[in-house]
Amino acid sequence: MIGKLEESVINATTIIDTPNTTQSPVEQDRFCKLILYLEVANTRVRIWDIIILVPNVLFMIFLAVRFNRARLKLRATNSPIFMTVYCLVIGNIIISVIRCIVSMTVNAATPLGSTADKILWVTVRFFLLATEMSVVIFGLACGHLDSRSSIRHVLIGTSLISLVYTITQGVLEIVLPDDSFHIHSKDFDLYGHGGMLFWFCSSLIFTCVYLLIFILPWTRLRERLALPTKRTFYIYIFLLMSLDLMQSIGAGLLNYGIDDGLCVVDVTTGLYFTVLTPLVYHSFLSEFLGVTQPSLMFSYKAQVDDAMEDDNVSLPHQQSFSSLKTDSDYIFQNNCVYDSTQFTCGTTPINPLYAASLQSPDSITGYSITSSQSLEIGGPTQGYHHNFSVQQQ
Repeated sequence: MIGKLEESVINATTIIDTPNTTQSPVEQDRFCKLILYLEVANTRVRIWDIIILVPNVLFMIFLAVRFNRARLKLRATNSPIFMTVYCLVIGNIIISVIRCIVSMTVNAATPLGSTADKILWVTVRFFLLATEMSVVIFGLACGHLDSRSSIRHVLIGTSLISLVYTITQGVLEIVLPDDSFHIHSKDFDLYGHGGMLFWFCSSLIFTCVYLLIFILPWTRLRERLALPTKRTFYIYIFLLMSLDLMQSIGAGLLNYGIDDGLCVVDVTTGLYFTVLTPLVYHSFLSEFLGVTQPSLMFSYKAQVDDAMEDDNVSLPHQQSFSSLKTDSDYIFQNNCVYDSTQFTCGTTPINPLYAASLQSPDSITGYSITSSQSLEIGGPTQGYHHNFSVQQQ
């Protein structure tokens, strides 16, 4: 009896003397994990959503300011490939902003809110991935897909691939959430990209694909394939390859239990969901949409020929209301409508007369007639015979 009493006293003393080693949830999680679910005081707004929302809103404002000019330029070219890329950019930025706003309003700590938040992340990933692959194909095709049917086929193909990818990612995210993204203090799971093993494998595959595209100009295939000639296209590919490589490294480290890998995953995730859409715009649309319109020429100056020979007649360009330069006139001054974009390949020289036929009639400055070809005006009985040659001024 006495022995049991002494044992009880010793146990009670041990419990009293044992320090409380339980730490608060904030102290348990490292910064790279804490930043993913830390909320602004007395709100449900997460800092991570704000970090992604602000750049997207700024870029949306930029697009809104330049929307009217872009609309006029796209209407002047009437090119479906430009319109497609521009619509993809607009759609991506709208979806990204909507996701951030909705995520701020739902309670991710509840099972329904957590599922809704993951579905929103996967939806944005679907649009971004489809745009990423579509633009790469447009660039590799070098503008030869400038028809609605071919562009539609590309979009359908990339959408199907992106759909399969995101469905797989969403199922893994909901059915098999990654323990690295589980918040023990609130008992819910953050968006974990479908698990680190899936994220590692998919990122590694994309890295290899972009690496192959990047090294194509240094292989023998450059002699058999019409590869893009624009430098910014390969910069775009290199940046995607680097981003996917960093993602695979971070996911691999985190999958093998190295917590520092989460910091790499956070950085690459933030860059992907904020920089990809502006990168697409800068690489494939900014140069084209940023072409400045030439000043209007309201003055008229007649062309005076000091001496006109009988066999040399000059036809000056007559100024009129129709001769005022427009966006379409400026755009079609080049030999190819894609010369100011990334959708271009190395081509053979174009006949000057054929290039002139592609221009807007009002953008042709004039022609001169010299004696080398014959021109008959009038009927069989009365006519005028003269030799001439057309030279583009």
